Amino acid sequence: MDHIPLKRPHFFFTTAPLPCPYIAGRLERKIVTELSGPDAEMLHEALSRAGFRRSHSIAYTPACPGCNACIAVRIVADEFRPRRTMRRIMQQNAHLQARQVAARATAEQYRLFSRYQESRHAGGDMALMGFYDYRSMIEDSPIDTFLVEFRAADNSLRAVVLTDRMSDGLSAVYSFFDPDWAEASLGTYMILWLISESRRLEFPYVYLGYWIAESPKMSYKARFAPLEAFGPGGWRPLDLDSK
Repeated sequence: MDHIPLKRPHFFFTTAPLPCPYIAGRLERKIVTELSGPDAEMLHEALSRAGFRRSHSIAYTPACPGCNACIAVRIVADEFRPRRTMRRIMQQNAHLQARQVAARATAEQYRLFSRYQESRHAGGDMALMGFYDYRSMIEDSPIDTFLVEFRAADNSLRAVVLTDRMSDGLSAVYSFFDPDWAEASLGTYMILWLISESRRLEFPYVYLGYWIAESPKMSYKARFAPLEAFGPGGWRPLDLDSK
């Protein structure tokens, strides 16, 4: 992890074991720390480069007993070459207008978020989130965070991705889309857009969070190779053939 000259003591905690939301029969534990104060931006940068992720004002990384299935991955933007299917997705959604807006929750976003959760994750914890929970997820960030809204020609909201901006890349925190447009592969399209935007900004990476080969919810990230994975030796190319 990068050396950071903290102005005050910093503490890390381990959560109690809970059922894993990705692999049945396993337990999940996390190492967590608060991102706050004058060191928040610097700490987030260093922890992100050490495989941590952000949620609200917390940075976390898995520390699960007897399991190392969660692997932090990032896309190498300049080396990425979209497959034919991805090029088709880009063409199919080229009519959408991407707008970067401040990380402020709106009723319109929340309606779309709720429809997405009901369609894709009914029964999950996020499906139970009220507007104020959603607003906390969007707005409770001590770092440089923004939203990208994707709108159709009639200005209807089709997809949203919550994004952190770092010095070496963009980090996709959470995305959701109109379930009626599922065939448009909007989830894939938003990642492709972030890759393109990272190139425009001359950022080398797009941080995707955790890749879990055994989880259909997370295994899709392998399609965005070449990926780098964080491990004991730092960031290294992810060899998918050996997984």
